[in-house]
Amino acid sequence: MTETATVEIPEYPQQRGCPFQPPDGYAGYEQQGPVSRVRLYDGRRVWAVTGHAEARQVLLDPVTFSSDRVHPHYPALAPRFESARKVRNFIGMDPPDHTVQRRMLLSSFTVKKVQALRPRIQALVDDLIDRIEAAGPVADLVPDFALPVPSIVICELLGVPYADHGFFEEQSRRVVTGNTTLEDSADAFAQLSTYLDGLIRRKQDEPGDGLLDTLIAEQVRSGALTRRELVDIALLLLVAGHETTASAIALGVLTLLEHPGELAALRADERLLPTAVEELLRYMAIADGVARFATADTEIAGRRVQAGDGVVVVIATANRDGQAFPDPGHFTVERGARHHISFGHGVHQCIGQNLARAEMEIALGTLFRRLPGLRAAADPGTLPIKEAGGVQGIWKLPVTW
Repeated sequence: MTETATVEIPEYPQQRGCPFQPPDGYAGYEQQGPVSRVRLYDGRRVWAVTGHAEARQVLLDPVTFSSDRVHPHYPALAPRFESARKVRNFIGMDPPDHTVQRRMLLSSFTVKKVQALRPRIQALVDDLIDRIEAAGPVADLVPDFALPVPSIVICELLGVPYADHGFFEEQSRRVVTGNTTLEDSADAFAQLSTYLDGLIRRKQDEPGDGLLDTLIAEQVRSGALTRRELVDIALLLLVAGHETTASAIALGVLTLLEHPGELAALRADERLLPTAVEELLRYMAIADGVARFATADTEIAGRRVQAGDGVVVVIATANRDGQAFPDPGHFTVERGARHHISFGHGVHQCIGQNLARAEMEIALGTLFRRLPGLRAAADPGTLPIKEAGGVQGIWKLPVTW
């Protein structure tokens, strides 16, 4: 299909009408096939990859499709992305630089390490639910539960004082919210960087037992990392370590409440928790899409992509591809399809996915077990939805029981 002046190029990203469903306008992308043209906020035209197989093709090839955020060809999906170009950590690098930094962290996020964290996560979840019960209904599960679970866990893992959580949660929100301006995002990045630089300086004089302390001892002191590089890595781990999982927990609760038959099946058999979490990850697509750019002329599904072209892998539609997921619009806790791409795919697959899965399993399983009468205290259609171009989810979730 050739692009002509008469073809209207749809926008990307688009605002969700339902927090756990792709925007209605994304159906127009799919009607053009698994690869089509879309227009970004700044008018740039890029390729939208909406098919599951085609998305995996792009994500599996870090040579032809670059993640280098510094490069001018890397597409900014929202104004806030421009300020992220200055933050240099492995998520915005290509191999071999990406590989070097990622290897420094892998041992801290293995299945075995996360298994060892499960008792602490369970104790934390129980404590938060104790407080919710003691306060009595109504509770807002976003600040009272979904946010503190991953926030406390990542603080303890990194060695960041949770007493400072109000500051870094606010700055993180400014970094990941879709409608954040370039200026506001840049200021938030600067404040977080200054905070983390000061923390790392103190740890160099007074070591603790967190991951940052380990990286200082093993990588900074050997010269493998500069302090500036560690600040950028810490910024990624701190922000990503709580923002995405907090959204997934809150939206997971809402999705299950909106599918009472599936919630009843999960309550009847908690062994379904792992498969339910995989289905939630697929169905909700907290990360709506990820950007790349082509480093050489290539083809995706018969479309000619030229070197320098921007590409956005639309996770929200790839996870609803009927070729990969039968009846993809149907939510079922028994599906358990782990080939979704909510954690990405290939060399950039999310390093914290094992931890996120554990936090979701424990948080959701315990909450619905301990509060069997849990129900929404507001019309779900009135809940404020997070803006397009950032981490997807809801800002509030009032519940009663």
